[in-house]
Amino acid sequence: MHDALELAATRPQSAALRSYAPALLIFVVLALVPPIALLGPEGYVLSLTTRMMILAIAVISLDLLLGHSGLVSFGHAAFVGLGAYVTGILITEGVVDAFTILGCVVAASALFALVTGAVSLRTSGVYFIMITLAFGQMLYFAASSLSAYGGDDGLTLWNNAQLLGTGVLDDPRGLFYAVLASLIGAFVLVDRLKGSRFGRVLNAAKSNPTRVTCLGFDVFRFRLAAYVIAGVLAGLAGFLSAVQTEFVSPATMSWHRSGELIVMVILGGMGSRNGALLGALAYVGLEELLSTYFAHWKLIFGPLLVLMVLYAKGGLGAVLAPLTGERPRG
Repeated sequence: MHDALELAATRPQSAALRSYAPALLIFVVLALVPPIALLGPEGYVLSLTTRMMILAIAVISLDLLLGHSGLVSFGHAAFVGLGAYVTGILITEGVVDAFTILGCVVAASALFALVTGAVSLRTSGVYFIMITLAFGQMLYFAASSLSAYGGDDGLTLWNNAQLLGTGVLDDPRGLFYAVLASLIGAFVLVDRLKGSRFGRVLNAAKSNPTRVTCLGFDVFRFRLAAYVIAGVLAGLAGFLSAVQTEFVSPATMSWHRSGELIVMVILGGMGSRNGALLGALAYVGLEELLSTYFAHWKLIFGPLLVLMVLYAKGGLGAVLAPLTGERPRG
């Protein structure tokens, strides 16, 4: 009897470990990329993988809204662009301390998310989609009008952020591991939130907000908190993007960038533990592979995405479900 109880207790633990397996494997492989890159075009491999990880942070943040809150934001790229522009403007004005810049990025992203979220979350459905799109385009045109900081042409950064007074972020390897640490931190934070009481309320409100309200929870406040957290994480992705490319552009926050982030979430599997991570890496990897061999690669890329959405319902997370024991909730 005692052995049976022990076996029953270990089953949930083993199932949880299985569900984390893809993410753990991805993080291990990513950590090994810099030494492996020495065998080939190191600069190209590091740059591409760093870009993948930055996008993965933005996609993880969006999945908190789309996969677990049922909020289809069509202006999420605005937070990425906001983080990039705050970084670019501060560096241009002579502020190069990475933690100071990051603090300003967090404050600006949180404030923008708080204000726009307080307005947007009073709507639902297609109205929420349209109002987030409107706020995103508003920020896009605001950035385009900043003639002192490049306007439509974007802003080239002639300096870069300094981490604790060192040039670690100027070194591709140093930046790579900084981005990897940020990605792991974002993944763990969002995963913990999803498994907490906060995440359970969000997921319940996705299905039936009226019933959750009757249970005594303020759905608006929970959703607003999730919106602010997602905006801050997307702003972090913008900060890292500006540091990597040493260039910021209004195009970063355009509506079709938000559409690409939504596609990545769907591709990976909305609401699944590993979906956002898998979706971002697969999307960028497939895009890069096709563009290498085909001049008109978008004619192939588009139908492939359509087929994956149609015939791999639940995204890549569902494809791996037999191995992980988890199924996406989207």
